[in-house]
Amino acid sequence: MGDKPPGFRGSPSWIGCVEASLCLAHFGGPQGRLCHVPRGMGLQGELDRLYSHFSEGGGPVMVGGDADARAKALLGVCLGPRTEAHVLILDPHCWGAPENPTELQAAGWVGWQEVATAFDPNSFYNLCLTSRLEQQQQKQQHTLDC
Repeated sequence: MGDKPPGFRGSPSWIGCVEASLCLAHFGGPQGRLCHVPRGMGLQGELDRLYSHFSEGGGPVMVGGDADARAKALLGVCLGPRTEAHVLILDPHCWGAPENPTELQAAGWVGWQEVATAFDPNSFYNLCLTSRLEQQQQKQQHTLDC
């Protein structure tokens, strides 16, 4: 895309959520909306936004942080009756086609984790909330029809 120095291509360097969002836009993928959370403990304040995102049909949420270098993809949110909350996390390093969904869970690639323990309270996080491509195309088509 031209946003990285020439030596970046083929290097073991990683991109973050901001770059992932730029890639989605550049290559015509689903729209990626960025949300910056200054500290992991602030994710509690974003749970309603994440819940709405998923309940309205939003796609996976890419997560990257600074002190917490473990990449994550959020696939869902479960809000409990009190303050407990869990997120369905997929390790983005997972690849290949599993025989069945339980295989992913048994191998530790995907699972529900409590928000309080899944995120480092001192790390900042960038979230890239993706739309489903079909939804984006439908919205564009509707705009053209009006």
